Amino acid sequence: MSSLTLTPTNALASALNSSRSSVAIAVLDGLSIAHVAARKGQSAALAARVKELFGVTLSQTPRIATGSNVSFVWAGPDQWLAMARADTNPDFERDLRGKLEGLASVADQTDARALATVRGPNARHVLAKGVPIDLHPKAFPAGSAAITHASHIGVLMWLSEADDTFTLACPRSYASSFWNWLTESAVEFSPAVGE
Repeated sequence: MSSLTLTPTNALASALNSSRSSVAIAVLDGLSIAHVAARKGQSAALAARVKELFGVTLSQTPRIATGSNVSFVWAGPDQWLAMARADTNPDFERDLRGKLEGLASVADQTDARALATVRGPNARHVLAKGVPIDLHPKAFPAGSAAITHASHIGVLMWLSEADDTFTLACPRSYASSFWNWLTESAVEFSPAVGE
């Protein structure tokens, strides 16, 4: 007699196995987000103040600058998207406005943007299906940012320096359409969703 034991298994069980996946996509929540725009003639003073407060050098080119508790993503000339964990500073935008008074206009964007992350060996292939910029590591290395579109939806996109994760921020009103495009683009790579 054989000692082999058969165990019933759902026919779709392998679809739930995230170890097969070469890409992971997830909704990014739990951030306080503010748009920061330098006031006329105050760009250098703003950069000095941000460096003093957060130890972050504001980029004048499409890049992300990350400190211990805050990140600033270039969002255009003399503009940045500032982000901090909501659980550590629920009044981030108000605090930032007070600290940068006279140097920058600060507007809350926490509920205006939807953010998603894409990571894994095939992340660039997924994004290349709808993002019209060169995502090769030589053209878009870690720390890079871009204002572009993903399947005709305007996005601000950046690549983390720490863990090779792409983050895309789109307007809240397009979140559902953006998510549908992203998940459909990832299907061929058996994406791990929400991890």
